[in-house]
Amino acid sequence: MAKAPEIPLQLVEEIRSKALSAPRPRSLTPDQRDALFEKIKSLLKQNNAVLITHYYVDEQLQILTDATGGYVGDSLGMADYGNRHPATMLVVVGVRFMGESAKILNPEKRVVMPDLVADCSLDLSCPIDSFSAFCDQHPDRTVVVYANTSAEVKARSDWVVTSSNAVDIVAYLHGQGEKIIFAPDRHLGNYVQKKTGADIINWQGFCVVHDEFKASELRRLMQEHPGAEVIAHPESPTEVLAMADAIGSTTQLINAAKASKAETLIVATDIGLFHKMHQAAPDKKLLAVPTGGDSAACVSCAHCPWMAINSLDNLAAVLENSQGHEITIEESVRKKAMVPIQRMLEFSRSQGKV
Repeated sequence: MAKAPEIPLQLVEEIRSKALSAPRPRSLTPDQRDALFEKIKSLLKQNNAVLITHYYVDEQLQILTDATGGYVGDSLGMADYGNRHPATMLVVVGVRFMGESAKILNPEKRVVMPDLVADCSLDLSCPIDSFSAFCDQHPDRTVVVYANTSAEVKARSDWVVTSSNAVDIVAYLHGQGEKIIFAPDRHLGNYVQKKTGADIINWQGFCVVHDEFKASELRRLMQEHPGAEVIAHPESPTEVLAMADAIGSTTQLINAAKASKAETLIVATDIGLFHKMHQAAPDKKLLAVPTGGDSAACVSCAHCPWMAINSLDNLAAVLENSQGHEITIEESVRKKAMVPIQRMLEFSRSQGKV
């Protein structure tokens, strides 16, 4: 499979430095947590707002979202839910591209986030200028980008995909005779190419969480737990995916955990997913794939540092005063970005996936 040039080392170092320096929320006492729960519930009603929350954030935020009638799920489900919900304010608890996707689909609504500093390494590793120039070099190819990208990159694309529908959409395009540029995740791109056989040029972006998983450390953990099954997100390295019993999006991994007959599951994705996975499969012992050990340098320790920025404190604060926390997108960019997102949603809805 052809691939794009490597991400410049300076950019890689900048991304890892940002990840390491991402702020961490304070620890809360049970009384402080309960007080914030009640405050946020009241503020949501006052603002006619709903919480749209990703699986990877702190479990207390997921619990609160469920308790207030919001949505906890993957990026595909988040995009679809925000598009359908009647609330006039969407509070996206995740990382910035998720808030941008909500705004692209809902220009008439206010879309706010607890902290706009919540970046994504995949988004950061696909700058619009270099990506657009690369696409211009391959005008015969259909541009397919992962949801984990900026509004500007989406606007440059023909299709947007998530990990839950990337294989299906690329297989469909391949069946139409299309040749593909896939961006930004190199591991997901490799996985999609192997599953579909499509002609893909693969951008070389990475996720700071999944890229750290080490096959050597996973092998050791499997030896320590010989009856365990391995379930993995396709943003993980090829060597890790080769040892997996099931591969899929966050929602698909939860379903795999529920269906598994193994007592122990070794999970290659962000440990924020463990909250919903425990709910779905309470009898299972869940182990994270190691990011430490030989040849490993723990930047994320199996938890996205930008997802971890979200907290009850900054959620309450944004509901009290959203100044500086609202997602804004230039209208010309938003209109262009909406086209490939709508294509994705219509395709997935036609297959009953959302």
